[in-house]
Amino acid sequence: MNASLPLGRPVLLQTLWLFVMLNYLYADVLGLLDPLILRQVLRGSVDGLALTRPFLLGAAIMMEVPIAMVALSRLLPYRQNRTAQLSAAVFKTLAVGASLCVGSPAIYYVFFAVIEVACTSLIAVLAWRWRPALPLAAEAPQE
Repeated sequence: MNASLPLGRPVLLQTLWLFVMLNYLYADVLGLLDPLILRQVLRGSVDGLALTRPFLLGAAIMMEVPIAMVALSRLLPYRQNRTAQLSAAVFKTLAVGASLCVGSPAIYYVFFAVIEVACTSLIAVLAWRWRPALPLAAEAPQE
């Protein structure tokens, strides 16, 4: 592991999921403070997208992915963790990218989306390049 990054890979991934989740959350909070968006939310449709209960359930399931990854980053064994990290990061990257194609996103939303895509892309790269740690005996010089 890089000496400047003393965190193990699971802790680093967990930290990145927390970071990206806070960005998702604050982008949504700002959306509710935006009078143009808030009026549409109160009417039940944003840029032609109906905010039905099934839609909100789908949104909840999508947000559960990064929430679950915070815990799974530390709980899953290496192989399952690597697969889950890569799958979740690709899924969330595509989801944020697709959200930019709905209506005309506000500049603050695009700002957060760029950060979110960069972070989930980094998670995907870290998961892709992740190799299991060598046992301590294998690291010690042989005499």
